[in-house]
Amino acid sequence: MFTGLIEGTGRIKDSRIINGDMDLLIMPLFDMRDSRIGDSVAVNGVCLTITEMNEGLIRMYASSETTSRTTIGSLKRGAEVNLERAMKLSDRLGGHIVSGHVDGTGIISEKREVKKSWLIGVKIDEGLSRYTIAKGSVAIDGISLTINVCQTGYFEVNIIPETGGMTTLLTKKPGDAVNIETDMIARYVEKLLIKEKAAGNSKDPSSISMEMLEQFGFGSKIK
Repeated sequence: MFTGLIEGTGRIKDSRIINGDMDLLIMPLFDMRDSRIGDSVAVNGVCLTITEMNEGLIRMYASSETTSRTTIGSLKRGAEVNLERAMKLSDRLGGHIVSGHVDGTGIISEKREVKKSWLIGVKIDEGLSRYTIAKGSVAIDGISLTINVCQTGYFEVNIIPETGGMTTLLTKKPGDAVNIETDMIARYVEKLLIKEKAAGNSKDPSSISMEMLEQFGFGSKIK
């Protein structure tokens, strides 16, 4: 599990496709010496596992399923990527809950400077658009961001200087593809509604109650 707060970037030293799967060798551009083989790391928002560490380099493996649903398969030698190690239970959750399981990709359609920040517009599939709302959370290439404007098949986010300087997002240009992970809570709520409707217990969204959420495992009552 991740927060969407990027720790730093890394550079692809080697990338090879082997029978549809991908072998990545990455040089982190920040201190990751306390990482271990088996640790999870989000690479541009995609949760991958460290399989080897040697002389400051980490090797990771991405299956053909991952490369087909994300931008990982297009990474070439020299590309810079966002890196975030899995959060500790003692960490502050400064972004939002990010699983590292990318829902799909989007296309940068607009990029313009607004005062000291940047506005980024992203086109997405309508199937993903149903899980985005204004002032809701979204992860773009693993970066936790707040949606400012939301329309069917499109949303806009604002990139402050701190985020722009710590990540690769401002290196993107219109036409570039990015990984998109929507807020998982929206998907859970949708599934609950579908189950309730199938059971004949729901006529409209207003039927959602605290008791209903508890029934489906969302914890004890909030006092």
